[in-house]
Amino acid sequence: MAYPDRLAEAWEAHLAPRAADAPTVVSTFAGCGGSSLGYSMAGFEERLAVEWSEKQAASFSANFPLVPLYLGDIAELSDDEALRRAKLVPGELDVFDGSPPCQGFSTAGSRRFDDGRNQLFLEFLRLLRAFAPRAFVMENVRGMVIGKMRLIFAEIIKQLKDAGYQVSARVLVAGYYGVPQMRPRMIIVGIRNDLAALGVEPSHPKPFMHPPIVREAWHGLVNTPEECQVARFGENRIVHRLLFRMQPGESGDQYHPNKQLYGLHRLDPNKPSPTILRNGGAGGACEACHPSEHRRITIAEAKRLGSFPDPFVLRGTFEERWAAIGNCVPPLFMRAIASHVRGLIDQAARIEAEEHHAATP
Repeated sequence: MAYPDRLAEAWEAHLAPRAADAPTVVSTFAGCGGSSLGYSMAGFEERLAVEWSEKQAASFSANFPLVPLYLGDIAELSDDEALRRAKLVPGELDVFDGSPPCQGFSTAGSRRFDDGRNQLFLEFLRLLRAFAPRAFVMENVRGMVIGKMRLIFAEIIKQLKDAGYQVSARVLVAGYYGVPQMRPRMIIVGIRNDLAALGVEPSHPKPFMHPPIVREAWHGLVNTPEECQVARFGENRIVHRLLFRMQPGESGDQYHPNKQLYGLHRLDPNKPSPTILRNGGAGGACEACHPSEHRRITIAEAKRLGSFPDPFVLRGTFEERWAAIGNCVPPLFMRAIASHVRGLIDQAARIEAEEHHAATP
């Protein structure tokens, strides 16, 4: 099945009514809803989403109007209030999900120990203890295991285990799970100790396909005139000279010494995209450029590279929509993870049922 057809199929799965026995999920740091869309595509019923940004929440609500949304600082959401809003009691939730803001761990940043953004993990941990779900999924950048950050990573794993979970962590690349983007993410999966005692171990989905390429991702896509107009670089002559020199797959850094100001990357149509960053960059660059036209890529093109179906609504300015795509876990990537974790939960339920049946006279 071609990539655009797989995206359309996944969108239909998202729109389908939930089964009566659908697994449940709570999403923290929800953003515009990339992870939520992945869980929905996998058949989950989302009971609560938590997001502090009004701009990102506007996109979330446009796509998930029936999901209860807590708009505000996660530190001000009490345990009791979170459970009440989700209509759950401790231990009842299937999956607790979250991507605590990763800028403090990112390889693109300074990776400082005292970065306040790293402390939001403690709020994730607090609500994890409150919900006591059967499983959890925590996503972050691979910078967590690079250099000095490995000490923080080790402490994070210890605290997750102390919360009552068997834990497995692995860096996965979205391209091998159906996304036309070679985006690496640290995926941490936890299984509650009582379920792990049944023999259900935390694990990760295996790669199942070659990464789609940019040309395939954009097949049949029609950009609006407004999008192309926004994607132009204006009258910056240095940028235009760089674009005329750059070939597909090349970075402007090799042609100009000021990498911070003129970092450009021209996508190769015959390869998957590098990571699309929150500021509109690809790889380590500041601007992801069209393979042949002298412009940055449009929001519609970026959505395809991030595995957001065409009907998915993004609110805000060009920059705000870029940030939404760059900050999110690609939905098809999360769908693969959610489906795998759902299988682990189902496995535990089968074992419990078999043991109950065997113990019944």
